[in-house]
This record gives sequence, C-alpha cells and structure tokens, in this order.
Amino acid sequence: MESYNYILDIALILLTTKLFGLISRKFQMPQVVGALFAGLFLGPAILNLVHETEFLTQLAEIGVILLMFFAGLETDVKELKNSGKASLVIAILGIIIPLLGGYFIAFIFNREGLMPFDANSSVFLQNVFIGTILTATSVSITVETLKEMGKLNSKVGNTILAAAIIDDILGIIALTIVISLSNSEVALSIVLLKIVGFFIFAGLSSAVFYVIFKYWLDRDAKHKRRYVIATFSFCLFLAYISETFFGVADITGAFIAGLTLSPLNKKFYIEDKLDTVSYALLSPIFFASIGLKLVLPKMDPVMLLFAISLTIVAVLTKIIGCSFGCKLFKYSNKESLQVGIGMVSRGEVALIVASKGLAAGLITTSVLAPILIVVIATTILSPILLKISYKTRSSNSYQKII
Repeated sequence: MESYNYILDIALILLTTKLFGLISRKFQMPQVVGALFAGLFLGPAILNLVHETEFLTQLAEIGVILLMFFAGLETDVKELKNSGKASLVIAILGIIIPLLGGYFIAFIFNREGLMPFDANSSVFLQNVFIGTILTATSVSITVETLKEMGKLNSKVGNTILAAAIIDDILGIIALTIVISLSNSEVALSIVLLKIVGFFIFAGLSSAVFYVIFKYWLDRDAKHKRRYVIATFSFCLFLAYISETFFGVADITGAFIAGLTLSPLNKKFYIEDKLDTVSYALLSPIFFASIGLKLVLPKMDPVMLLFAISLTIVAVLTKIIGCSFGCKLFKYSNKESLQVGIGMVSRGEVALIVASKGLAAGLITTSVLAPILIVVIATTILSPILLKISYKTRSSNSYQKII
C-alpha cells in the first residue's frame, strides 16, 4: 500500500519550523536557529515523529541549492573581486588551523582500546582525516542568517562567500589526498583536472547563458514568469553538472549561476518569485533536515569527552584561523571575528566528508556519532554567535581569542 506519511512529515516540519522560528525571534536570535531546533525536536533526538527519508533529503538538497543561488544573486561582483586575495588567505588558514586542531584531538583519543577506530587502517591517516572533517565549511546557514539581518551584500558577507567557495575546493583536494594515501585507485591529478575543468565549463556556460538571457530580456519584457523558470533551470543544471561530472559541490554551481545574473535589474523580480517557494517549502525542510540527522547512540564517557573536545576545537580553530587571515588584510577586529564565526558551521559538507572516510575505512560507524554532534553544534552555534557579534560594540572578546 502506498504511503502518504511524507505529506504529514512536511506539514509537521513547516509548522514546527515556523513556530520555533518565531520563538527564536522573541529571544532576538535568527529564525534559522529555531528551524534547526525544530528538526531536533521532531526527529529521533527528542519526539521521534519525523525521520530522514530519501524524499526529504532530496527536497532539502534543492533547498540549499536555492539558498546559494540567492546568495549569488545578491552578491556584489566588484566587492567579491576586491576580497579575492583576502578570501584566499582566509580560506587557507581556515583549513590549516582546523586540520591541525582535529589531528591533535584525534591523536590524544585514538589509542588502542580507548576509541573504536578501525584497527586495519593507518592511525596517522585516521587522525589526519578527523582534522580534514573539521576543515569543512557549510556557508548556507550563514547565508540565511546574514540575509535575515540584511548583511549578506557587505564586506563581511562577500568575504565569507568567497572564502567558503575556496574552502570547498581546498577541502576537496585535502580529502582526495587523504583518501588517495589510503586507496591507490584515487588519483589526485584527475581531481585537480576536474576542478579546473569545472571552472572553465562554468565560466563558458555562464557567459553564453548571460548573453542569451539578456538578449531575451531586451526582446521580450512582458512574459516575466518565463525568466524565473529559465534562471532556476540554469541554476539546477549548473548544480547538477558541478556535482555529477566534476566532483565539485552542487552549491558552488548554484552560487555561480546566481552570480552570473547578479548584474541584471530583473534579478529582484526573479528572487522575489523564487523566494516564495524557498520560504514556504524548501528552506524549512533543509534546515530541519540537519536536526533530523541527529540520532544519539549510547556513548561512554570517553566518547562523550571526544565529542565535546572536537566541538570546542571545531569552533575555536575556524574563528582563530579565519580571523587571523582577516587581520593580515587590515580588517577590523569586529569584522575579523564576524568572518571567523561565519565560517564555523560544518553542516552537510562535513557529513559528506565523513561518509567518504567511512567508505574508505578511515573511521567506523561508532566514530560518526561524535562527528554528528560537531555538525549539529557548530550549525546551531554559528548563527547565534554571528547575531551576537553584530550586536557587540566592543572587540575585547576577539582580542582574548587571538
């Protein structure tokens, strides 16, 4: 018999994310925090009413693609170019420091009989892989938070976006290096060629689409709804190509699609129409889906201590690494702290990296639980800390961290 449970699941997610969003706003926190807690509340962690399904996962993926498309639409291309060098340094430091921090924590806990790591793989590679997981950045939560505060198209917002894209590329390279060391069938040179090929393809296809689309706008200004269908189709097309053929995250393709259309005046109309779909359906499902992933197994004190230590290191290393990179380019203390906090969220990107390590035998299913706690904790903390950082006038806290 055909099941219609997914309809009830969606109804519960939409109502609960809105309710929790309003509650979080009462406490002067971003509504996205409430949506994340809604997923925890409905999922296996608390009420166990809604479970992660393939259908919800696919809807959530479209939701994050649309969020990054909006981020591209709202980006100032000139400001993005101006922050290019700084973003590169910020991304590099935002990878190196968490990598070292994660390796250090794994080195302490990855001892025989202490943690259930895989005994058949190299201890050194296992430790490096834990650090690699911490290099991940999921900017989608930050994008929604900055958008809600009206700070997305700002110096800090553009720096975070540019650094996150570079972080994504460098993260793929770091992951490939670790996997290739444990599996000789994975070739780093092929991965690098694919990344270069993606940006060539994305640049050419975006240029062609922009010319055709602009010509269409000049010839047919009446049928505006067609613009929305055409642009969203291009966004999905580029997202699919980037992930399937080049191994680059689909959200990177979606961001480039939005960036392509950002110079056009009609982008406001396109965003307004698509935002209805995002706000009413896709975004709540995406945010709630993160909370739905949390299934807390029984953890002994050592495993719990590992999860807490890894979470603390995950937060501090991103803030320290990215903030220091900002200071090298004369960002103010407050701006540096905001960029660092904006890069804290690991989200679905860290989960993807973890799944690759699981398949390669670098971690076991038991070690996934602490990683999942890190993902949930950083995803919830990032928007909260970001909102606080925009309210704080003093930079003393930043100076203490650095």
